[in-house]
Amino acid sequence: MKTAILLMAHGSRIPEANDAVREIAAMVKSIAGYDIVEVSFRENHPPNIQQGIDTCVARGAGRILLVPYFLYLGAHVLEDLPKELEEARQRHPGVEMAMGRHLGVHRRLAELVVDRIEESFAREGWS
Repeated sequence: MKTAILLMAHGSRIPEANDAVREIAAMVKSIAGYDIVEVSFRENHPPNIQQGIDTCVARGAGRILLVPYFLYLGAHVLEDLPKELEEARQRHPGVEMAMGRHLGVHRRLAELVVDRIEESFAREGWS
């Protein structure tokens, strides 16, 4: 059975801003080797979440892990994304679907922030 990973991001009105999650998706596919890695957006930019799920199904996914590419446990993660999942389950009853965890608080995120701080210090010539 093919498993798909669907990264769900907020989405921006600035189309180029949405390219970042596509780059992350390509990295996820490269690092982990998943057959199907797709991207969808909650607002402001296509494909929307239902379209992303449809793409996964069209590519042969028998199960889909929907991964919220969100830092915070806000209304989208707590309310909107579970509603999207339930709608998709109704539309695709033969496909297993589950919601992954949002990014949240993780040591690796803190390490990334430290990396960015150090890069900024270097760029500014600060020691």
